[in-house]
Amino acid sequence: MKITSLLTKDTIHLQLASTEKEAVIDELVHVLDKADKLTDPTAFKKEIMRREEQSTTGIGEGVAIPHAKTSAVKTPAIAFGRSVNGVNYDSLDGQPAHLVFMIAATANANNTHLEALARLSKLLMKQEIRSRLLSAKTADEILSIIESYDVDEKEADKEEVETKTGPYIVAVTACPTGIAHTYMAADALTEKGKEKNLSIKVETNGSDGKKNVLTPEDIERATAVIVAADTKVEMDRFKGKHVIEVPVSEAIRKPDTLLEKAVKQQAPIYQGGKDEKEEHQQGPKTGIYKHLMNGVSNMLPFVVGGGILIAISFMFGIHSSDPNDPSYNEFAAALMSIGGGNAFTLMVPVLAGFIAMSIADRPGLAPGMVGGLMAAQGGAGFLGGLIAGFLAGYIVVGLKKLFSGLPQSLEGIKPVLIYPFFGIAITGLIMYFILIDPVKSFNVFLIDWLDGLGTGNLVLLGLLLGGMMAVDMGGPINKAAYTFGIAMIEAGQFMPHAAIMAGGMVPPLGIAIATVLFKNRFTKSERDAGISNFIMGASFITEGAIPFAAGDPLRVIPSIIIGSATAGALSMLFGIGLMAPHGGIFVIPFVEGNAWLYVLAILIGSFITALLLGLLKRPVKE
Repeated sequence: MKITSLLTKDTIHLQLASTEKEAVIDELVHVLDKADKLTDPTAFKKEIMRREEQSTTGIGEGVAIPHAKTSAVKTPAIAFGRSVNGVNYDSLDGQPAHLVFMIAATANANNTHLEALARLSKLLMKQEIRSRLLSAKTADEILSIIESYDVDEKEADKEEVETKTGPYIVAVTACPTGIAHTYMAADALTEKGKEKNLSIKVETNGSDGKKNVLTPEDIERATAVIVAADTKVEMDRFKGKHVIEVPVSEAIRKPDTLLEKAVKQQAPIYQGGKDEKEEHQQGPKTGIYKHLMNGVSNMLPFVVGGGILIAISFMFGIHSSDPNDPSYNEFAAALMSIGGGNAFTLMVPVLAGFIAMSIADRPGLAPGMVGGLMAAQGGAGFLGGLIAGFLAGYIVVGLKKLFSGLPQSLEGIKPVLIYPFFGIAITGLIMYFILIDPVKSFNVFLIDWLDGLGTGNLVLLGLLLGGMMAVDMGGPINKAAYTFGIAMIEAGQFMPHAAIMAGGMVPPLGIAIATVLFKNRFTKSERDAGISNFIMGASFITEGAIPFAAGDPLRVIPSIIIGSATAGALSMLFGIGLMAPHGGIFVIPFVEGNAWLYVLAILIGSFITALLLGLLKRPVKE
């Protein structure tokens, strides 16, 4: 498929009006939506911004390639925007972007679409093409330039450059979406390898699968390995080789430096024992936090799905699942059994299993899940599951080291016999004889402590939990508060999570209200985004506030923290309890206590945020 079948005249915008990153993204989303390429422009923009949070798509050299692969795309397409003055895009080289290509791929995009998108990424690495695109006068000329360079080549024919002598370098490139950066990094390494007369082979881990896959012979022969990736890469195959691990953007920006290091073998020898590249470039998402979030993210579908089923069962009466209650309803009982008796039962084992898997890869899953199930059934609850996950993970890591000296002929039995047997046995014995009873006692103490808190202390707790939800809106602090709330639900304490949900709903709601009350404080694109924030806030999707906070953090973040903290404190003051961990307005009718007072707490917090934004933000000029 040709690139010009995705990039058409109606998706070309030669005069971008905006000079800021998010506003330009809004412009190009509008171009795609107007061309009938999207089913949900708000959801599509959310995915674009989520990709930007992982790492900027401003690749430098005046080019930015925001992209997303999502069901919000109706038809695969490319939008092109050009800015004469330049866009402040947080580019890797610190320079403004003049050429912005927005790639929209459907969730089930086929290989021909993905290969065309990949070719576009590669073309933009060439200075000659960029210069011609900057000077083109019409949309037809833009299409003609792209058409003249768009040659449909096979990946395998162009990734490897063979020479008879000298070092042989192999590389793997991968980015979270597998659309643009993956192929740009591969092309940068390949082209620089040609210049240096190096023999090089690059494997791409893209959306359409792995291409030009490195064979065992390639790896055995290689002088060194470059892994330029921001996502999971199969690593154990490189055991014993000099391996350079960097973000995918570094291969785009500094291929020469990476190849020099590879030729000189200026990298540690990979020892094996992990399948996933540690994403050290992303700061806090390493170590304990990374493992915890792996457990929480895999647990959440059980929590959310089960919690909403429980909430729906409450529609028939708060005790309608109890056969001994006059309001008993068999359908409500079925929903409660599915959500509470099954989905929630799996919550702690899944949490523990995926924490352990993050630490020790697949061999950690079984010991972690068994330890988590023991914690859940033994009364150690959520906290016991956390401990079981880390315990099992590090036990398996220790087992890998302990049995690393076994003969090669026994390698095959390690994951199917040695690790499961010893991992489950050791984790289970430690949980059974040492950990379950103390953790259970601590849970009882914590519940008693919460029961004994006076109104003043409860309000302070609500103030803290509500405020935490707004500090980083989906980051570590937000997730810490949310995780605590889930643990309290599992322990039968429902007031903390009510404060947490109120605090999480306020940021997008408060911003949405501000865009209506104080229109002159927001650009048109921000006012348009404010409408979607009403829906996100009502649905308990705190992340809707992120673009506003990123654009004006010094005014927005304090405003939403104060509003969220107020809502959390009022929720506690009004004695509201929440048994469902998610759902927003859809579960408010089923809270413990007065639902109208809960709504009042959320509205007060939201209006406080809105008023603070109106006071702190300055009028803007369109």
